[in-house]
Amino acid sequence: MEDKVVVKSRFGRVCVFCGSSSGKRECYREAALELGQELVAKRLDLVYGGGSIGLMGLVAKAVHAGGGHVLGVIPRTLVGKEKTGVTVGELRVVADMHQRKAEMARHSDCFIALPGGYGTLEELLEVIAWAQLGIHDKPVGLLNVDGYYNFLLTFIDKAVDDGFIKPSQRHIFVSAPNAKDLVQKLEVCFNV
Repeated sequence: MEDKVVVKSRFGRVCVFCGSSSGKRECYREAALELGQELVAKRLDLVYGGGSIGLMGLVAKAVHAGGGHVLGVIPRTLVGKEKTGVTVGELRVVADMHQRKAEMARHSDCFIALPGGYGTLEELLEVIAWAQLGIHDKPVGLLNVDGYYNFLLTFIDKAVDDGFIKPSQRHIFVSAPNAKDLVQKLEVCFNV
């Protein structure tokens, strides 16, 4: 019997931003499960928004089932709104959304965004802005499932073209259509 060689990532913990909804298309659910499996394969622990529903629940359950450590961070006001069912992994309740994002960032080595709504977009853009301002130097990745974020990427290119984002800052984050490619890009592009 051949032993499978596991190549451990240089990251220890990945913060994943994603929807508390699963979206209308099966490809989003598949991508969330694939990301969870890729994190397990790379022996990466998960830091996420603390809910057990939607895409965030799928990622958390996949990592937890695969033996990875899962840390959910949820504001007190969302307990009972986002978190349903059995808690997945460790749950840390914080005072508000600002403390949630700070706590998630503090416990993470890099960030990945799956498809999501306003909350996901806000979290993603905040960690990109923090990188732009030099607040952190952690890699940021966008999982562009079936072109979900194409319009955002076009917007960012337009902001560069029109002088609102410096060309050197266009590549503060990377994107890829699947989890395996995205994790690999994060490893290569941000190798220290």
